[in-house]
Amino acid sequence: MQRLVSRDQEPITPFIDKVRQLYTGEGVSTVLVMGGSGDYFSVADVVIRMADYRPADVTQAARQISEACKEKRQLEGGERFGDVRRRAPVPESFNPHRFDGKLKISAGRMREIVFGQTVVDLGDVAQVVDTSQTRAIGFAIGHAIRYMDGERCLKEIVELVDRDLDTGGLDCLGPYLTGDLARFRGIELAAVVNRMRTLKVRQIDP
Repeated sequence: MQRLVSRDQEPITPFIDKVRQLYTGEGVSTVLVMGGSGDYFSVADVVIRMADYRPADVTQAARQISEACKEKRQLEGGERFGDVRRRAPVPESFNPHRFDGKLKISAGRMREIVFGQTVVDLGDVAQVVDTSQTRAIGFAIGHAIRYMDGERCLKEIVELVDRDLDTGGLDCLGPYLTGDLARFRGIELAAVVNRMRTLKVRQIDP
């Protein structure tokens, strides 16, 4: 494929050429689950084979195979992963009020949040397992607005919300006590924010 499509004609860098730099440069590990993963033997730290639903560490065997079948592809990832620009949510893109000005944050179903006039689909946020978590995330987004200044990235905002939950409990999220909220992880809050259609962000240089 590299011989057929030259690098200057292909704007997309294959992940195999960036997976090591992602770890060494950004500290982000990758767990790859796939059938045809042989191309990754040469860049993998650990290779686990599943047989009859039982895992087995076959890293040594994978390395021997990789050595015996040397790749002929040209590495295209460069020495570094590259600069990662932070994303600062714009507070104006979050409005928890209805058209009549009344506050509206609710979760009648586990996979859906109504935030003002916006309906947020949580269909792919599989880690949320109860409607009480969904409801808490909705209130957490409203709580997070106070930390959105156009300078803080989403990660920093989520960490501040987590800090408030650690010190003030779930009651700090809403304007009144509900008794039907459950704790969630910061990663779920970030996932839901990223699924809001009204979301606007400001790119910040690293």
